[in-house]
Amino acid sequence: MTTVPQSPPRTFVGFDPQRVLPGFEHVRRFWDPAQDCVTVKILPGEFYVSAQQEMVSTVLGSCVSACVRDKRRGIGGMNHFMLPEPTGPRDGWTATVSRGARYGNDAMEQLINAILRAGGQRQDLEVKIFGGARVLAAMTDIGQRNIDFVRKYVAAEGLDLCASDLGDVYPRQVQFFPHSGKARVRHLRAVHDTTLVERERRYLKRLANDPIKGEVELF
Repeated sequence: MTTVPQSPPRTFVGFDPQRVLPGFEHVRRFWDPAQDCVTVKILPGEFYVSAQQEMVSTVLGSCVSACVRDKRRGIGGMNHFMLPEPTGPRDGWTATVSRGARYGNDAMEQLINAILRAGGQRQDLEVKIFGGARVLAAMTDIGQRNIDFVRKYVAAEGLDLCASDLGDVYPRQVQFFPHSGKARVRHLRAVHDTTLVERERRYLKRLANDPIKGEVELF
């Protein structure tokens, strides 16, 4: 019987799988030849932290992403949240179950705590914030609510806000390089991104009905 040699696991130039931070081993990565680096894409309710030369990318409509980084140690990451915080009474269930990073208050805490666990220091954190466009015109201005929340959060926590690109009516593509702190933002002005708008509508409806009912107002 002929033994077929096993193919080695896929590797990326300049990326060490052994240095992936705990909790992010499952994240799908791919090589972006345009940026010449490993890229991770995040969706609403997700966040990612890295201490390597990776790029974190997302597309924002009314959502907001905060890019937080320890500027001395090159540890940082990005979140992506759809709503500032849950409404209505908060009991033990709503406080702990199935919320993940989908709300701004949870998304900020989880991102910052993950950076600190990786060796970052709170006094060395810098923040860049993006998003909050008014793309769901038929509903309440969720984008502005997200903007108000993230600005108040950064100020209340005494964090160093070094850049922002917020509001307007255009979706954005955001690319963040945690190791260097560089961020790129592209306004998607040329096309109406109906796919993104529909995704946000579906996500809002899911938050409104499952698993914590009644937290989203749709108009």
